[in-house]
Order: sequence, then structure tokens, then C-alpha cells
Amino acid sequence: MPTVAPENPWSYSLRLPHDPRAAAIARTTLRAVLARHELGELTDPATLVASEMVTNAYRHTTGPAEMRIRVVEEGRLRISVWDTNPDIPPPFDKPPALFDRSSALAEAAANTEATYGRGLLIVRICADNWGGYALADELFGRSGKLLWFELAPQHTCGAFEIAA
Repeated sequence: MPTVAPENPWSYSLRLPHDPRAAAIARTTLRAVLARHELGELTDPATLVASEMVTNAYRHTTGPAEMRIRVVEEGRLRISVWDTNPDIPPPFDKPPALFDRSSALAEAAANTEATYGRGLLIVRICADNWGGYALADELFGRSGKLLWFELAPQHTCGAFEIAA
């Protein structure tokens, strides 16, 4: 499938300090960006998944994080979160499986009593595509990792109804 550049590409980056309020700031910024670019239908799933990823960056590192929001080919929204921890958590250490959303829903149903550790499960259920990679010190002068996810236009978030 050929890659088609968006007609009006755009990108935003938000540097986040290591602060428990970072996820709320990321959600507020993301809502404003999506509203400005008339992508309101992606607001709920995008803020849910981005919030989980920024929260993980806060919980598993001692340094800053950065969230990047951009539109990619075919109007897909890509959000990436960089942090200083180089360890890539499962499932981001492998490509998404064809039926990953179904297996993630089954895993969530079997684990309803869990009070933490389900953030990346939400990514598997809600995102259309996702991935991650470690960054070497030489690349952009940073180390750590970059985790990303994509949402397609007219996105549905698995079997979840997302409360605003």
C-alpha cells in the first residue's frame, strides 16, 4: 500500500516534567489539538490511551517525558510518548498480533479485580496500531524509549464505551 502524505500535515510536541499532573496536562493539550483540527471523534480514545502512556512514563521513570501528536497517512492520528527508561514493556516489544484486540479483551475479562497494571492492556484494546523502540544515546542526543499508537478516522475502541 503506498504511503500518502496528509494534505495538511501537522505535529505538536509537549515536554512534560516528572510530575504526577503530567497526564492531566497531556489530556488537556490533546483535547485542544484534536478540537482545533476537527478530530473530535478521536478525543475519547486518544485521551484515554495517551493518559495511560504518560502515566506509565511518570510511574516507571525519574525523568521528563515528551508527548508528540501528529497526523500521518490516510488521516490517522499518531501519538508517541518518549521517556528516559530504555526498557520496552510488553506488548510494545513485539509487533501487534492480528487478533491482539480479541485476546486483550479476553485478558481484561479474566482479570477484572486488578487495580493496576492494565494501562498497556487498554492500549491493545483501543489502538488500531502501536509499537515501541529503544533510543540510543546518539539518536537525537536522547536515550530511553519511544512508545506510540495510532487511531484511524471513525475509530471505535474495542468493545468499550468510553465515558467522557
